Amino acid sequence: MTEFFIGVDGGGTSCRAALATADGAVIGEGKSGAANIMTDVNGAVVHIVEAATKACRAAGVDPDSLSSSHAVLGLAGANVDATVTAARRQLPFRTCEIETDALIAAHGALGDGDGAIAVLGTGSVFAQKRGDTVKTIGGWGLILGDQGAGAALGRSVLREALLAFDGVRDGSELTDRALDDFDNDPRALSAFAHDAVPGQFARYAPLVFEYANRGDGVALRVLKRAAAEVDESLRVVLHGTDDRLCLLGGLGPLYEPWLAAEHQRRVRPAVADALSGATQLAIRRFSKDGCADG
Repeated sequence: MTEFFIGVDGGGTSCRAALATADGAVIGEGKSGAANIMTDVNGAVVHIVEAATKACRAAGVDPDSLSSSHAVLGLAGANVDATVTAARRQLPFRTCEIETDALIAAHGALGDGDGAIAVLGTGSVFAQKRGDTVKTIGGWGLILGDQGAGAALGRSVLREALLAFDGVRDGSELTDRALDDFDNDPRALSAFAHDAVPGQFARYAPLVFEYANRGDGVALRVLKRAAAEVDESLRVVLHGTDDRLCLLGGLGPLYEPWLAAEHQRRVRPAVADALSGATQLAIRRFSKDGCADG
């Protein structure tokens, strides 16, 4: 019987899965919705299984094979033990390890080498890799963390829109655009924010970069503040080294020109993506010919 290995990269916006054989060949991939287990563990499990099932079907493999497959999942929100336990309990894989999205991103981006990464998407997390050891900071979610993340940028835009509406701060084209989405009704905006999940806030993040490049005052204020927070975390994961730095996630490349010069000079392209990192870790940890990995 063919032994299958599954890598999963689950974030606040989408979840991707890859199905591979022991020789490292990826034979199918699938994609589904958000898989942040801190935000919605049950929804994340549904999307993880959906993405893995699609990967099986893309490979022409019976999805029932998931129950005999070995998986490494890199998930947003995986740094809280209770959510990891709740997710693992519901997953169908024969063997399953749940890691942070930063760990799989570091292994994918840096390969066998050392360095640091910043994953800047709906959420954010930072990591330093030394050999097989990956140390992370951040990734604590939108309420208390996620500095520089898309959700945090979007939340800041909406907050600035309300401050502009109330006359507390000057508005701009960006805050006008945000208010227009709610028919210029601050009560509608507030109601949206009360129930919104991180991915809904993050929809405004690309606008911050777009309007900042036009010289929009509010966008510049929001982006410079966020970039300074990213720089703070980068100084921790790069401290005492001259390591390369990979900027990952949908916003990573957009941040590069806004970071401190000391960080811009270290930026290098990623060797591979986070999904590749998760898949290779699954093979290394669970195949008969693999070896233990940290």
